Amino acid sequence: MATQSPFSLLAGLLQNLPSPPNLQPPAWAVDELQRRMVLLLNHILLQEKEATDRLARQKGRVVLVQWRLFAMKLVATPAGLLDLADAEARPDLVLALTEESPFALAQAALRGDKPPVRIEGDVQLAAEVNWLVDHVRWDMEEDLSRLIGDVPAHTLGQAAGSMVKALREFVGKVAASGAGKAPL
Repeated sequence: MATQSPFSLLAGLLQNLPSPPNLQPPAWAVDELQRRMVLLLNHILLQEKEATDRLARQKGRVVLVQWRLFAMKLVATPAGLLDLADAEARPDLVLALTEESPFALAQAALRGDKPPVRIEGDVQLAAEVNWLVDHVRWDMEEDLSRLIGDVPAHTLGQAAGSMVKALREFVGKVAASGAGKAPL
C-alpha cells in the first residue's frame, strides 16, 4: 500500500481550495514589510565587504523580484546597499519565481536547492545577483550572540542546525519514497 506524505496531501488540499476574491493586504502593510525586508538584506550585505563592493558597481540599477502577487523593486545604492525603487522605475533585471506552490518552495529550500526562476534583462546584473545568492550568508548566531551572549547563541545555533539537517533528511526521504509511487 502506497503512503502519501502529509505535506503533499496538505499542499494538494490547499491548492484545490477556491481562492478568495481579491484578498490582498493593505498597501501600507506591503510597504512596511518591504522596508523591513530591505533593512534585513542590507544588514546581511554589510557583513560581506565584497558584496557591498559588487553592488556599488551596479548603483542605480533596478531589480524586480516577483512571486505570485508579490512584487518588489530594489535599486542598488552608491554605498553598495539596497533601497526600494520608485514604483515607476523600469527594471534592468526581472527575477520571477516560477514555482507557484509555497510548499514546493519550502521543500526546495530545505533540500538546499535554488528555486526555479525566470530571468529577463541585464546579464551582468544577473551574474552579480547570482554571486550574492551563492556567496553571502547571514551569520544569525553572531547576531544572536550580541543579544543573549556567545554560549546560549552557539547552543541555539547548534539546535537549529540539527533541526534543519533532520528536516532535510526527512524531505529527501519523502521525495525519494514518493518518486515512484502514485498518490492515493
